[in-house]
Amino acid sequence: MSAPPKTRLYVTPEEAGAIRAAVIAADPSGLGGDCTEASDSDVQALTHLLADPSLSNAIYDLTSPITLETVSAWIAGARAKRQRGEALLTVRRAADGTIYSYSYFTVWPELGAAEIAGGFRAEHQGAGLGKTGARRSFAWMFEAFKVRLICVTAALDNVRSARVIEAAGFLPMGERQSRRADGSERRSRYWEMSIEQWRKLGLSTSG
Repeated sequence: MSAPPKTRLYVTPEEAGAIRAAVIAADPSGLGGDCTEASDSDVQALTHLLADPSLSNAIYDLTSPITLETVSAWIAGARAKRQRGEALLTVRRAADGTIYSYSYFTVWPELGAAEIAGGFRAEHQGAGLGKTGARRSFAWMFEAFKVRLICVTAALDNVRSARVIEAAGFLPMGERQSRRADGSERRSRYWEMSIEQWRKLGLSTSG
């Protein structure tokens, strides 16, 4: 389960309401033309993607076990949360119709913060898409969701994700205990980035 950020910002009810409205209205195509919100029609292809342990074993907040039924419920839950301005689940499809990537954005409007989790199919992981896609996603989150803080986690042995996160300029903030959907726990490395820090790095918040 996604956990709120360690840093707690002061957020007015008006700002929280604006963040909820922004999440509801956010256009996933800003992440790339092949990016769409996950829907019922994606259940089979997304289940196939997540069933690959080389992708799913490193991600703590996935539904468990991974079956057509649990993935269908996961998609429905994400869509319900989006209607409350609290989440967005997106997928990317290849030309042959297979899903090669997903991203799950969790938003805490009352904290002015958001988290991103996700992964690429194995054959896409070494193509530079992770680093490029991550920077685009972070910039898009600040702009589209109107949040002021982004937090991310990675398994202690997930060296690839740690490199991508730190290359984007995120500040390491130690470790945290992450709880999986099946109730088990996992130690994770943890990072944060404020919008002020992002701007100081000279990075755009408009994608």
